[in-house]
Parts: sequence; structure tokens; C-alpha cells
Amino acid sequence: QVQLVESGGGLVQAGGSLRLSCVASGRTFSIYTMGWFRQAPGKERELVARINWWTGASTYYADSVKGRSTISRDNAKTTVFLQMTSLKPEDTAVYYCAAGQSISNWSNWGQGTQVTVSS
Repeated sequence: QVQLVESGGGLVQAGGSLRLSCVASGRTFSIYTMGWFRQAPGKERELVARINWWTGASTYYADSVKGRSTISRDNAKTTVFLQMTSLKPEDTAVYYCAAGQSISNWSNWGQGTQVTVSS
């Protein structure tokens, strides 16, 4: 199993920035990809960004955050980050970190961190 713990959420004004962190522990050697998802009230969970855990190459951004967000991970391969800038009220959601053995098999999830953007 892989354990994931997110941090970095909070309340920010529109136009502001936040950096979310997700620390991975346990069987991290089994991870192929790491991603950030978000779920707003009344909406389905959506993939925001995804990164190859081993190469660190950023492979995907949702159109809604492209150009405003950057996913990265540390060289020790313990933490994945999501830097978000120019935040909008529609970015308000619970953000989840997930680890996958493939891009279609997200097998481990964090508990989520709330991001609230005020207008």
C-alpha cells in the first residue's frame, strides 16, 4: 500500500497562489504516476494534473488549469507538488492526491485538502 498525505490548502483571494504538497510513503516503488484531482460541491471528481513518478515529466493538465498550474515532484521521489497561480473562485474544491500503477488505475488516495478562492 501507498500512503498519501496532502497539505497546503486554505483560503485565498482570487488572483492569489497556493502550493499543495503530497507526501508519499509505503510501497512507493509501485507507483507509476501521481496526480492531483479536485471535486467541487455538486460536481464530479476531475483530474487536474498528472506526472510520471519516475521521470518527473509532466504529462497532463486539465484545460481549466493549463498555464496556471505546475505539477512537480522532488528528486527523492517522496513528495509531489501542485503550484497554482492566478486562482479563480471556480478553483474552489477539495483537492486530492492520488497514486496510480497506470494512468487508468488510481489505486491510492489521500484524504483531501480544501482550497477556497474568494472573489
